[in-house]
Amino acid sequence: MAKTILQSSEVATPAGIMSQGVAVPAGRMVFASGQVARGVDGQLVGRGDIRAQTRKVLENTQAVLAEAGATLDDVVKVTVFVTNIAEHFSAIHEVRAEFFKSDYPASTLVEISRLVDPDMLIEIEAIAVVQ
Repeated sequence: MAKTILQSSEVATPAGIMSQGVAVPAGRMVFASGQVARGVDGQLVGRGDIRAQTRKVLENTQAVLAEAGATLDDVVKVTVFVTNIAEHFSAIHEVRAEFFKSDYPASTLVEISRLVDPDMLIEIEAIAVVQ
């Protein structure tokens, strides 16, 4: 899909694996619900390990997108919910760099008090546009 990455000289450059904004031509939109670090068996993957949990969350997101014929390359926006931004910011972006290679999606990062399971550290929802 053709994406135009928006980068204004009047706004600070993003500090992570993200873009200020993304413009895309009209296409079929795919909305992936917030994914957490659960395996197919429903068990938490990576207890206490933000890198393992982030990796599993993004793998789960890939699987959901694939059901619609989309990939992470089609993602134009993610919202990331994390229980401790100060502690986990760098590690989250290290893992995101494994999955998003260029033309990064627009991104919002929000610190929350907890997720559905108190051992979960991160949840990510995504919006993709497929041409």
